[in-house]
Amino acid sequence: MRSQRALLPRSTPAASGVSSRSIGALLDRLEAQSVELHSIMVVRHGHVVAEGWWSPYSADRPHLLYSLTKSFTSVAVGLTIADGLLSLDDRVVDVLPDHVPADISEQGRRITVHHLLSMTAGHGTDSLDEAWRLEPGDLVKGFLRVPFTEPEGTSHTYDNATTGVLARIVERVTGRGLPEILDERLFAPMGVDHAEWDRVSSGAVFGFHGLHLTTEAVAAFGELLLRGGVWGDRQLVPREWVELATRRHIGTRYVSDGPVNPDGLVGYGYQFWMSRHGYRGDGAFGQLCMVDPAHDLVVVVTTGGDPRQAMPGAFWEFLLPGLDGPGSTRDDEILAERLRRLSFAPAPGSAGHGRPVTARIDASAVDSALPDASTVVVEPVDSGWRLRLGESLAVSVGHGEWRESSPLGRPVVAAGAWQGDTFVADLYVITTPHRVRLVVDAVAGTAAATWSTVPLTGPRLELHLRSPLMTRPDVA
Repeated sequence: MRSQRALLPRSTPAASGVSSRSIGALLDRLEAQSVELHSIMVVRHGHVVAEGWWSPYSADRPHLLYSLTKSFTSVAVGLTIADGLLSLDDRVVDVLPDHVPADISEQGRRITVHHLLSMTAGHGTDSLDEAWRLEPGDLVKGFLRVPFTEPEGTSHTYDNATTGVLARIVERVTGRGLPEILDERLFAPMGVDHAEWDRVSSGAVFGFHGLHLTTEAVAAFGELLLRGGVWGDRQLVPREWVELATRRHIGTRYVSDGPVNPDGLVGYGYQFWMSRHGYRGDGAFGQLCMVDPAHDLVVVVTTGGDPRQAMPGAFWEFLLPGLDGPGSTRDDEILAERLRRLSFAPAPGSAGHGRPVTARIDASAVDSALPDASTVVVEPVDSGWRLRLGESLAVSVGHGEWRESSPLGRPVVAAGAWQGDTFVADLYVITTPHRVRLVVDAVAGTAAATWSTVPLTGPRLELHLRSPLMTRPDVA
């Protein structure tokens, strides 16, 4: 892993008016609600006052942000508008005329950059799957073909394809890729040198998801927004754009198939969600950058589950009441020690016998990480094991410790043990929220490989170990 220089200065909770006990109580609540945190960082008055990673996750690891990526795409749009290359009133059909379907509707002709940013184009549901079904090689054309059910500009529907179209618009008018724009204008000036992007099969970035950054880089992004786009002595993002993008443009509504979250009903900006306190960038499985200007507070978490009922409400419930109250050095020391010791426990059990075991995957379970009938070989190596999964994957597994390998370019960190005649291993695709549990029955000769949470880009493990991931996704 690369050693990175700090992007933000450090302080103690007490020195910055943050209660260490409140942070501890927050962690207790999230743990009680079975929220699988991977990292947390709390920034107050521009200083990191609390930070922690649940091993094997660590500070130097980028983490897949899913739809938190959208907020970075919004910044790229703002930079392009500030350069005079684009306006909010520009129509998709005018900027991307070669992507306009022959049978486009009149409403499709009226869709503007503003409608895309605010997700008010008029689709009744997320159009992404249908857009790609209609036009597998052209998301923009597919988006314009999906029937509009509501007048543009009148209601919000969370629609991944709108951000994909924005990415293509920015690239068209600038003549540059989205990653190159953000590297030059945002990441490099901030000192961020590790941004990685997942891509569609053509090589283009999604725009609506797929960015990998460290927790601190996301926190620095939140701090940049809090400062009105200023980093050091440079205005990296126009203040006017930060203010425009992070204010409410449209109301949001209850989604019947999801849990009720009061912070999801406050409104939507330009690729930012409004919150009861400030605003946030928000990605699937709990990737959050929460910015609360009124309290000079930025909180970032990465997680591996579905914490919508717990977050961000738990942060308002526990952190805010503890701000600017009395703190103590002893409380800070207790919290710091707790944060240093965060970890996921390797699977318990023994080193087992010293001979290889072969089994075959039973993929009758939905969304198996490995194809049915794939061969699995558990081979003892160096006080651990080498897993051979199918024809292309060889993964190192530690016993009582995490061991790292990169069989196809992207790292996987794994630990396992024998529990009687059953071998159990956890394989963390460590730059994502996801992990696979492999269970091998040595007696029956069968194995199962199941995801903790199935990646939105598909269940096949091999796909997610390639760097960069390249796929036509199914993101809902």
